[in-house]
Amino acid sequence: MGSAAVASSSSSDAAISGKFLFLSLREKHEKEVENLTLTSQPLSTLSLFVEATVLYFKRSVLYLLAHGGWFMLLTTLLVAFGVLLVTVDGPHGKHVEEVSEYVRYSLWWITLGVASSIGLGSGLHTFVLYLGPHIALFTLKATQCGRIDLKYAPYDTIQFKRVPSWLEKSCSEFGPPLIVSAAGSRVPLTSILPQVQLEAILWGIGTALGELPPYFISRAASLSGSTVDGMEELEASSSEDSGFMAANLNRVKRWLLTHSQHLNFFTVFVLASVPNPLFDLAGIMCGQFGIPFWEFFLATLIGKAIIKTHIQVWKLVRDLIFTL
Repeated sequence: MGSAAVASSSSSDAAISGKFLFLSLREKHEKEVENLTLTSQPLSTLSLFVEATVLYFKRSVLYLLAHGGWFMLLTTLLVAFGVLLVTVDGPHGKHVEEVSEYVRYSLWWITLGVASSIGLGSGLHTFVLYLGPHIALFTLKATQCGRIDLKYAPYDTIQFKRVPSWLEKSCSEFGPPLIVSAAGSRVPLTSILPQVQLEAILWGIGTALGELPPYFISRAASLSGSTVDGMEELEASSSEDSGFMAANLNRVKRWLLTHSQHLNFFTVFVLASVPNPLFDLAGIMCGQFGIPFWEFFLATLIGKAIIKTHIQVWKLVRDLIFTL
């Protein structure tokens, strides 16, 4: 009887000591991860980043080889066919050039969209720098010339080291005005929108893609049992922040956090459909609280690429038309 009690006591002591050892090792690991930054330990951080990237790539390749044999075969055949079309001359050359122009055009505007929304609010304002001026220049030119058939192709837009052909042409080169009203050569809003719609949608797709990193980072932190810095700062924030704007922003952030149970497709869609500087927070919360990826991404994509971009483009074109 006494030996059994002693054995039970020793086993419980071992379990307690093992638990304390585990907690101390976990705390030590968390401190090491917290101190692992590019500024404090650049070599270790870069080394771990390379190792993680190689490991992820290796696992992805092995998964595709094990479960996606047909996918790998089809991809290889498509790549080989594409290389053959590009390298071999023939009557198909003009079609290949046309496709490459569309690919370049799409990548340009999608990349600008990604640059606009990535970086937790620190992205470039590419709507103000590129898309907005392009729409404004086209609207001014169409209104000046009284016609909308200025582009020779949908990709005849502002691109990297390229100026659209219609920008440097005079109105006489396009022909007489086709749209004339009592107020002069005023092109209807509904006629201009389709001419700049595609690049606006591509830019909107890019902004939706740029919202994915906060979601994935927060989701990975949630799966690992921790929280991202943005969530910790939000939970620790108080109404004592200096400044009227800071206090109101933190109030909105806390409201979103306390109403996280209402995060769903419709909520994300509404938040993405309007100019919203706090959408990064919505992405972090969706990842932290386990909102499915496709539910988050599709709501963001529809809201930003369809609704929000059309609101912005419509307002810009409307203001330009009625101020001329």
